[in-house]
Amino acid sequence: MVAMETPDRDGKIANITLGFDEIKGYEQRHPYFGSTVGRFCNRIAKGKFTVGGEEYTLATNNDPNHLHGGEVGYDKVIWTGEAVDTETEVGVKFTYLSKDGEEGYPGNLKITATYTLNDNNEMKVDFEATTDKETPVNLTNHNYWNLAGVGAGSILDHELSITSDKFLAVDETLIPTGELTDVAGTPLDFTKSEKIGARIKDIVADPVGYDHCYALRSQDGSMKAAARVKDPKSGRVMEISTTQPGIQFYTGNFLAGADSDNGNKQYEGFCLETQHYPDYPNQPSFAQSNLKPGETYKQTTIHKFSAE
Repeated sequence: MVAMETPDRDGKIANITLGFDEIKGYEQRHPYFGSTVGRFCNRIAKGKFTVGGEEYTLATNNDPNHLHGGEVGYDKVIWTGEAVDTETEVGVKFTYLSKDGEEGYPGNLKITATYTLNDNNEMKVDFEATTDKETPVNLTNHNYWNLAGVGAGSILDHELSITSDKFLAVDETLIPTGELTDVAGTPLDFTKSEKIGARIKDIVADPVGYDHCYALRSQDGSMKAAARVKDPKSGRVMEISTTQPGIQFYTGNFLAGADSDNGNKQYEGFCLETQHYPDYPNQPSFAQSNLKPGETYKQTTIHKFSAE
C-alpha cells in the first residue's frame, strides 16, 4: 500500500502511511514500506527449521537470522492484481505463486492477498494460501503509520493501547526465548492507553525503541480487537482487529532520514503487524502453525479509521 488518506477532526485530509511518490523508491532496499511480507514475516533463528525430519536453510539476511522472507521476499516480487468492486467495498486482489524452493522454503505456495476499503471506513486485509508440501507460513502487512500525516514529525505523542497482557521475551538478536512475559510493571504495558514515547527510553535496545511481539488475549482464530491508536493533535484514530494470535509493535527505530527511508527519521512512523509468533517452527512451546496440503491458511486484519 502506497498511501492511505483519512480526515482529521476538522475534515482535513492527509496521507497517514509512509512510502514513496515514485516506483523507483520501492525498487531499492527500503524498510518494507506498505509491503505484503512473507513467506515468513519477522524472524527465524539462524535461518533454519525442520519439517518432516528434513532441515531447511534460509538466507540469514538479518545477521545471524532470517527476516521477512529472505533476500527476495514477497515485498520484492511481482504479483498479479485484479480489481475488487462491489456495492460495499473496492480494492485489489493480488495473487502470487511462490515456487517450491524459493528462498529455501518447501512447497509451491499459492497466495492471495486482498486489500479492500469498505463503507465502514475500514481497510480489510485478507490473506489466503495453499501448499503442496508442509511449510511454515506467516504473512503480514508492513505499513508504517503516522496519524498526524506523513511529514508531520514524531509519533511519540500518539496514544496506544494493545489488547495483550503478555509479550514474547527475546534474546539479543530479537529471537524469542520461548517465554511469554507479563507486560505489567514493564515499559511494554499498553493495556491502558499510553503515549508511545512515555517510556520508550526505558527500553533496553540498540537503537532504543519498541520492536516486540505481543500475544493477544484471544488465541482461537476469531476476529478480536488488537490495538487502538490516537493522534491527539489531529484526532485521527485507528483501531485494529485481527484473527491472528500476535501483533508486532515497532517504532521505526532504524529509520534514519536517508533516501531509502524517503527522508523519514527515527520515530516518524510506527508499525502494528498482525502475525503468528516469530520463529514458531523452532519454538516447541509456541503453537505450531505450519500449512499442510489440503489445508488453507486464512487470516484477516481490519483497520478502522475515525476522528474525535
